[in-house]
Amino acid sequence: MERPRIRHIALNVQDRDKEAEYYKKVFGMEEKSRGPNGTVYLSDGFVGVALISNKDMPWGINHFGFQVEDVAEIEKLAETKAVANSVAAVGEHLIKDAEGYRVDLSVEGWPI
Repeated sequence: MERPRIRHIALNVQDRDKEAEYYKKVFGMEEKSRGPNGTVYLSDGFVGVALISNKDMPWGINHFGFQVEDVAEIEKLAETKAVANSVAAVGEHLIKDAEGYRVDLSVEGWPI
């Protein structure tokens, strides 16, 4: 199995537009799309950044996602069952790491 690669990081921010402008100006990221709930999807061509805004969750890094060849293989290695992730724009499945943090898994990858 090829080594999984980090493909996106989701940040829970208070002002998505302000943060998007910052990442575009400072790091040259490209805005790829906006979700129906206002999520802003940016990319540097390799890794995506999703700017979400949910006041009921802690501000900062919300989750990150790996592109993998085989979800079943990751389930075996993690000794867990992945959950279908129907609310994500990218990341068909998710697991929780050893401390309970969300990790998205995608075979399809992130739109770069």
